Amino acid sequence: MSLHYEVVFACFLRDGTPETVLAALQWHTGATADRPPHLDANEHPYPLLVLSPDSWLPGGDFASLQRQSRGNRDAWGLFTRNFWLDDDIGELVTILDLLAPHVEDPGYGGYIREEDDGKPSFFTFHDGAYDLQTE
Repeated sequence: MSLHYEVVFACFLRDGTPETVLAALQWHTGATADRPPHLDANEHPYPLLVLSPDSWLPGGDFASLQRQSRGNRDAWGLFTRNFWLDDDIGELVTILDLLAPHVEDPGYGGYIREEDDGKPSFFTFHDGAYDLQTE
C-alpha cells in the first residue's frame, strides 16, 4: 500500500529569475504543455506540480506562478499544493533545486505532510540552498 502526501511550495522568486527557470516551472505546473528543450528528461521526467483531477486533497490540487508587486519591487509568486504518492517523493529535490537559487526571501518555502500525519516537515530556503525541517 502506498503512502500519500500533501506537498506545498510557497515562495517568492526574485524578479530577475532566469526565463529558463520560469519556463521549467510553467511546464511543471501545467501552464505549458511541452517540456522546455533545456530541461534534461532524466532530471525532469514529467510535470510534478500539475493539477490532478483525482486528487484526494480537500479542495483539490492548486498551482499558481504569477508576477506580483511586493510594494517597491516585483517578484514571481509561486504557490502549489499537490497530492503525491510516495513513489514521487524523491522528485522533491528536482523542484527544490530549481527554486533555491532564486528564492527572494530566506525562510519558509513550503512543506510535505503524510496524509494522516498532523505534523508537516517544512522546507526553508537560505543562501541559494534549502533544508527540510521536521519540527
